[in-house]
Amino acid sequence: MNKFKDFATNLEKILDKEDIKIDEPMKEHTSFRVGGPVDILVTPKKFQEVVDVITLCKEHNIPYYIMGNGSNLLVKDGGIRGIMIKLIKLNEVKVEDNKIITGSGVSLKDISTTALNNKLSGFEFACGIPGSVGGAVTMNAGAYNGEISHVVESAKVIDNDGKIKVLDRKQLELEYRSSSILKYKYTVLEVTFNLEHGDYEKIKNRVEDLNRRRNEKQPLEYPSAGSTFKRPEGYFAAKLIEDSGLKGKSVGDAQVSEKHSGFIINKGSATAKDILDLIAIVQNKVKEKFNVDLYTEVRVIGEE
Repeated sequence: MNKFKDFATNLEKILDKEDIKIDEPMKEHTSFRVGGPVDILVTPKKFQEVVDVITLCKEHNIPYYIMGNGSNLLVKDGGIRGIMIKLIKLNEVKVEDNKIITGSGVSLKDISTTALNNKLSGFEFACGIPGSVGGAVTMNAGAYNGEISHVVESAKVIDNDGKIKVLDRKQLELEYRSSSILKYKYTVLEVTFNLEHGDYEKIKNRVEDLNRRRNEKQPLEYPSAGSTFKRPEGYFAAKLIEDSGLKGKSVGDAQVSEKHSGFIINKGSATAKDILDLIAIVQNKVKEKFNVDLYTEVRVIGEE
């Protein structure tokens, strides 16, 4: 740990002290509410600070990780050796005619509200997706027949040479839960969404309808990372899990939701190991019964 404390001194030349936390419990930063400590967690406020932190990590051969609001992240109980760069303070939002330009740390819910207030249509599908803009573009998040690829115009990213550049929609290579950002390990700083002018009441009604449907069908009262598994081609993960008799299956306080089998939830005091063990049980049972491989949508990092 000494080398990380020494490294924190270097970070103070780039960031405000309030934006550097040592031995920070990751359960405080993930929607699953599990996970051991990270050696250093930083929350840069400016694009150049992100570039400088990444450059410093590379110069000192310190492993680093990027996160938004932790809604799609499962950190193991042993925590993370290295630096977690949390982009939640990249939160500026601008509206220019039918475009919304937003920092990567802004939540999708807030963008949905901004779109509604400016009578802009097209973002309603994302009103209830837990997550921030950077992660949503990286994973091409989607719901209710909409996805980020339908509304994104461009993204400002840091490439592997530490350069800031803009990728247009084609260069983003958006596919089901994938993008060039994910493939090449770029870091998202800012995203421009291209929406359509619409009717306030119609947009509001659509948002309210989607939120009502989510509340009825999803276990939003428990910590989770949303849908745990990607949709297998030709199938629905939740149906495969339910048809395997796994609805309500538990390991410790980790449970396959009785409300929606696609969600694994933390009923109170689950550990990351409980969740991972339950994920493995689900994968093995579905493979055995239907010969279908389930892959996690949630990102798993850290040490046992």
